[in-house]
Amino acid sequence: MSDPELPPIRTGRPPLTSRDQIMAATRRLIDRDGWERLTIRRLAAEVGVGATTLYHHVRDKDDLLIQLLNDSAAQIQRPELPSDPRERIIVATTVMHDSLGDWPQAVEILTADDLLGESALWMVETIVGGAVDCGCTPEQAVELYRNLWYFTVGEILVRAHSKQRANDDRPRYRDTVFQSLDESRFPHLAAVGNRWPSLASRDTFPHGLRAFVDGLLIRR
Repeated sequence: MSDPELPPIRTGRPPLTSRDQIMAATRRLIDRDGWERLTIRRLAAEVGVGATTLYHHVRDKDDLLIQLLNDSAAQIQRPELPSDPRERIIVATTVMHDSLGDWPQAVEILTADDLLGESALWMVETIVGGAVDCGCTPEQAVELYRNLWYFTVGEILVRAHSKQRANDDRPRYRDTVFQSLDESRFPHLAAVGNRWPSLASRDTFPHGLRAFVDGLLIRR
C-alpha cells in the first residue's frame, strides 16, 4: 500500500546522487517532519532515487544520523581555549550550547540515543579534561560533563519549544495562570504576576552556566 505523503519515486535510470545531496535532503526531512519519522524509504523518495542507491552511502538510519551530526559538528569553529581549566569548561560548554541552539533538532536526536559523532568529541574532551585539571577524578569529571549536558540540553529544548509555540501564535496556559493567582496562596508568584513571561525570556544561560560549574567543582 502506497504512502500518500511520499512523493512518487521516479522510474528509469537512477540519477547520480552525492553524499552532500543526501545530507541536505535528510536535514530538510528532519526540519519538516521531525527525526522520528525519518526513514531510508522516505529519504529515497525525497532525493528521487531507490533505497538501494542510498545504501551505497549509509548503512542504516543510525549511520545516516551520525553522518549528519558529524557534518554539523565539523562546521563549528573551534575557539582558542584559555589556559585556566575552569574557563576551558565554560568556553567548550558555551560553544556546545550555541551550536546546538542554532539547530535544536540535533538536540532531539542526541537525547534519544547519545548519537554523538567524532567531530563533536573535542568539546566533551575539553570539558572532561578541564574537570580533571581542576582536581576531579575521571569518574567525577564524567559526572560533571553529564550534568552540564543535561543543563544545556534542557535550556535549548525549553527555549526552542517556547519559540515554536510563539511562532504558531498559540496561547500559553501559564500566562493565564499568572494573571489570576490567589495572593493569599501564592504571594511571591503573585508579586511577579504579569512580569513572569518577560523574566522567563531572559538569556540567563551564561550566568547560570558559571554558577553551575562553580557549584559542581566546589562539591569535589
